[in-house]
Amino acid sequence: MFSVTVREHFMIAHSFRGEVFGPAQRLHGATYVVDASFRRPELDADNVVVDIGLATTELKRVVGEFNYRNLDDESEFADLNTSTEFLAKVIADRLADQVRSGALGEGAHGLTGITVTLHESHIAWASYERLL
Repeated sequence: MFSVTVREHFMIAHSFRGEVFGPAQRLHGATYVVDASFRRPELDADNVVVDIGLATTELKRVVGEFNYRNLDDESEFADLNTSTEFLAKVIADRLADQVRSGALGEGAHGLTGITVTLHESHIAWASYERLL
């Protein structure tokens, strides 16, 4: 299996509901480093997994929708705990939509999976892996 990973970062504010989250129930900020890995079993006709420039552009566009936002104020996240795991899935799903739309180039239609990893810090991160 071949893979290509691109990286971006974004900053958000949010809070959580539920005693399990302790002090994180209060509004707090997070700066995430996000890695998006695209994979396929065979290289495309140009011997690449995906156009790195297009993958970088689309990752930046997707996470830019969250950057400098308080997710508690966003209607799509109303009453949801926007955990790191949850956000990794949201980003992976949006990138999958971009693959399907052709935004990552025609060669990207041969991709078989995407993994998004959100790094909360140098010691903690979460990932979501999905098929295409």
